[in-house]
Amino acid sequence: MLYFGAFFVRAPRPTSAACMRCCLGIFALLLLAAPAFAQPMDADTTRVLRIGTKTAPPFAFKQADSSWTGLSMELWEDIARDLDLRYAWHEMELEALLDGVHTDSLDAAVAALTITAEREALLDFSHPFYVSGLGIAVRAQQEAGWWAAIQRLLSLTFMKVVAALFGLLLLVGAIVWLFERNRNPDQFGGSPAEGIASGFWWSAVTMTTVGYGDKAPVSLGGRLVALIWMFAALIMASSFTAAITSVLTVSQLASTVQGPDDLPGVQVGAVEAATSTVYLNREHVNYRTYATVEQGIQALRDGDIEALVHDAPILRYLIRNGQQGVLRVLPGTFETQYYGIALPKDSPLREDVNRLLLQKIEQPAWKDRLYRYLGE
Repeated sequence: MLYFGAFFVRAPRPTSAACMRCCLGIFALLLLAAPAFAQPMDADTTRVLRIGTKTAPPFAFKQADSSWTGLSMELWEDIARDLDLRYAWHEMELEALLDGVHTDSLDAAVAALTITAEREALLDFSHPFYVSGLGIAVRAQQEAGWWAAIQRLLSLTFMKVVAALFGLLLLVGAIVWLFERNRNPDQFGGSPAEGIASGFWWSAVTMTTVGYGDKAPVSLGGRLVALIWMFAALIMASSFTAAITSVLTVSQLASTVQGPDDLPGVQVGAVEAATSTVYLNREHVNYRTYATVEQGIQALRDGDIEALVHDAPILRYLIRNGQQGVLRVLPGTFETQYYGIALPKDSPLREDVNRLLLQKIEQPAWKDRLYRYLGE
């Protein structure tokens, strides 16, 4: 019943058909709204994520049963377990790995992926979980033989030693000639060139303690120089012998490459599309490329290259577990690298992955893994 001013008007009673239509409308609205209320808050947990990876020991590698393990893999497994994520591994090459994340055909990439500005422009990365750098692998011992010995004798270091000794002998011979040219013309006379040559001969045979006796100073100044030179020659002969020993023997146990500055002068190898090629290109170092780091290590062992530039922890792990004594990695690193998990741009996983990653690497278990895989 409705009230309008002083009049009462009775509202018409709804018919049964109208009630039925109203109920059907409400029911239809509930059916349309039901999926929105039934949808879980995190629907991605029910989907099997595609996670790309590649062989990069000790960060990612296959075991005998074809299951994946490694430092990066175990970290991802911990994160996925806490987020209740289902996933499947998909092995592929590095370029396909990065392209898959960029095009969203992969939900993430987990291996030994370094964070660079070029890659960051195409995809996102998690926070770094490991910091290292590039390393240089070389042969532990150079090849022996006559040609190797001749190369060392003609090396710049050895030639500098010989030139310094020659200059010293010439200086002492010239001083003796200045004292002896008038008092002893029979042995140190003649033209200045002949007299200095005689002095050079005398200083050489005196230093080597041969002392033929065909020439000897007779003046007071000449004899004082001779006395000083005989004592000094003992030290000079020992130093020269040590220098020759260092060049001919000690250098056989060391590589001609002692650091990044030596790379332009030798044959260098690198892995295709790796961050080491970016460094080598920037420094204008010529290099050969190999599809995998294992192929590069084999080329180094066979003598096809003299140095292999790659991620230092990977080189150390592979050489320590297969090439120790034949190859070695030079101490130290250069060109700092940050390892992270690659994710597509604006990935909904990024915040949760970053939060858990930071928690994991602060735990004692992470330090145990570093020691187990890297010896750190």
